[in-house]
Amino acid sequence: MANDIKSLPQNKEAEQAVLGSILLDEHAINLALEEITIDDFYDANHRKIFSAMLDLDDEKVPIDVLTLYEKLKQKKSLLQDVGGSSYLTQLVEVVPSASNISYYAKSVKEKSILRDMIKTASEIIRESQMSEIVVEEFVDEAEKKLFDITQNKQRQGFSSSRELAITTIEIIEGLVKRKEAITGIASGFKKLDQKTAGFQASDLIILAARPGMGKTAFALNILIHSGLTHDMSIGFFSLEMTKEQLMMRMLSAKSKIDFGNIRRGYLSETEFKKVVDAAEDLQKANIYIDDTPAITALELRARTRRLKSDKDIDLLVVDYLQLMRGAAKSESREREIAEISSSLKALAKELKIPIIAISQLSRQTEARADRKPQLSDLRESGALEQDADVVLFIHRADAYTRNVEERDGIAEVIIGKQRNGPTGTVSLAFLDSQGIPSFENLADGYFDDTNSQ
Repeated sequence: MANDIKSLPQNKEAEQAVLGSILLDEHAINLALEEITIDDFYDANHRKIFSAMLDLDDEKVPIDVLTLYEKLKQKKSLLQDVGGSSYLTQLVEVVPSASNISYYAKSVKEKSILRDMIKTASEIIRESQMSEIVVEEFVDEAEKKLFDITQNKQRQGFSSSRELAITTIEIIEGLVKRKEAITGIASGFKKLDQKTAGFQASDLIILAARPGMGKTAFALNILIHSGLTHDMSIGFFSLEMTKEQLMMRMLSAKSKIDFGNIRRGYLSETEFKKVVDAAEDLQKANIYIDDTPAITALELRARTRRLKSDKDIDLLVVDYLQLMRGAAKSESREREIAEISSSLKALAKELKIPIIAISQLSRQTEARADRKPQLSDLRESGALEQDADVVLFIHRADAYTRNVEERDGIAEVIIGKQRNGPTGTVSLAFLDSQGIPSFENLADGYFDDTNSQ
């Protein structure tokens, strides 16, 4: 075992250089903290010295050999453990200046990551030999452990209010300088974006409607807007349609050519050219589609992590949630949907991206006079309402009756829940002239939208 420990990746000289740089320039500790933590030091004595330096910095005491000596002397035997004053002096002599501390710190971090990889791999091997494991869950957990290391996103535990206050003010300062109304990913629908400020990182957005309301079309409008207009990278899980069917819908929406004609090949030369032009535009987009049917929450999570790692996606869309399966056979469908919902929310938070999950609504919507959806209509689980940061409903009165002419061709996007913003209703134009539904902004003042808290 001793030989195994000695063989672990380490760079003692880089660790000494980091500590020596801080002793030469007390402000260098801030650069070091951008790269490393106490746990990244391999040498136990170096961890103790760095911890003492952090204490001095927190106490607003200048960091040099003398103050560090006094700090270590306060703790029983600590000064002697780390090598005494002679070792502190030796650290200063290791480096000529503190100018390269970021380089030294990165080297320390790299060795720390390699040690974590070795430790995690050993744990995976040991756990894989246990007799009672659920293979799918085990593989997912193993992948997550490795992903956390490679992305340098190990759980950090508690953050102090001091740290959070500083970082949050920096975020707000950036927003003030940019003065942008949209701080998240824009949907392309002006009035909706005004109410939501865009889809925010780590948010789970539930997009729900009864069949035939245009849920997928609405999501595709967002997909095309974000992927083409704003050059975002987007992942799309299509559990209902094949990749080719989804691409045909996107080509129809982009080219404004009838979907039925595209599907049957009834295109004039001019129409075919428009479809080809649309295809060339979509080839440039960073949109990635997976059409695996009945995918499990664990499979979706694993594939999304890889996609985030490989392509750094900004947004994920799942169409649709009820076609997913839980990790294992659940006691009820409601419990299974709750598991899926919780998994999607955790994934959004882990990857720091918004996730739009399309959902069905229960039939009880049809029993109301106005047939407008409510949060209680979310199908098969109250957990959807609980886990979601934003819940959007699509409602079209003309899908039920044509008697009210002024609502023909109008879709209402009802913000049923918004954890960090107002609820209300946004009116959009609903078009179905190309054989595939699409949504567009209405002219200002065309309809008065509602707003509530």
